[in-house]
Amino acid sequence: MRITGAIKFVVALAVFLVAFYVISQVFEVKMDSSLGNIFARSALDTAVHPVTKAPKYKCGISKICPDKHFAFKMASGAANVVGPKICVNDNVLMSGVKNNVGRGINTALVNGKTGALIDTKFYDLWGGDVSPFIEYIKKIDDGTIVLMATYDDGATKLNDEARKLIAELGSSSINSLAFRDNWVFVGGKGIKTKSPFEQHIKNNKDTNKYEGWPEVVEMEGCIPQKQSD
Repeated sequence: MRITGAIKFVVALAVFLVAFYVISQVFEVKMDSSLGNIFARSALDTAVHPVTKAPKYKCGISKICPDKHFAFKMASGAANVVGPKICVNDNVLMSGVKNNVGRGINTALVNGKTGALIDTKFYDLWGGDVSPFIEYIKKIDDGTIVLMATYDDGATKLNDEARKLIAELGSSSINSLAFRDNWVFVGGKGIKTKSPFEQHIKNNKDTNKYEGWPEVVEMEGCIPQKQSD
C-alpha cells in the first residue's frame, strides 16, 4: 500500500511539472507576441505620424506672411543695458551684436519694393542735437519703409518739428513719447494713413520693470510690399 501511494505521488508530481512547463511556455509566447505587437504598433505610429519640429518663420515671428509682404520683428532697448533689435525678412538690420545701435532713436530704412536695406542710423536724443535727425528724416525717399526703436531715452531732445515729421511717417504715439519711454514703430515715407505697427510703453516709476525704465516693448508682423506706380 505504501509503494502504491508513493507511485501515485510521483505520477501526480510529474503531471504537475509537465502542466506547469506547458503553461509557462504558452504564457511566454503570448507575452512575446504582445510585446511584439506593441513595438510594431509604435513603429507604425511613428511612420504614419512622424515627429516634426515646429515651423520656423522669418525673423522668428509666429506666423507666415502672405505673398508680397515683408516679415519683421523688433524690440526696443532694455533700460540702458541691452540695445534694440530690428529684423526684416530674416535679416537682422540693427542689434547690439552688430554694434550699430545707440542711445536715442535707432532707425532702419528699407526699400519698400524689394525689402533691401538702405541705411541704418541712431541719433542721441538725450545728450545730442536733434537737428541732424530732422535732416535725416527729411531726406528719406518716398516709398521707403522706416523702422524706429528707442534705447535708453529717445525723447528728451525731440522738438515739435521732429515729432511732426515722424507723425507724417504714420506714427500715432510720437507726440506723447516722453523721457525714457520705450517705443517701436514701422511707418513709411509718403504714407497716407496711420500705421498699424506701433507699440509704446510709458516710463512710470510705479510700473517700471527696471528701476528707471519700463519693460522692453516688442512687435512683429507683415509689412505690405510697395507696388509699382
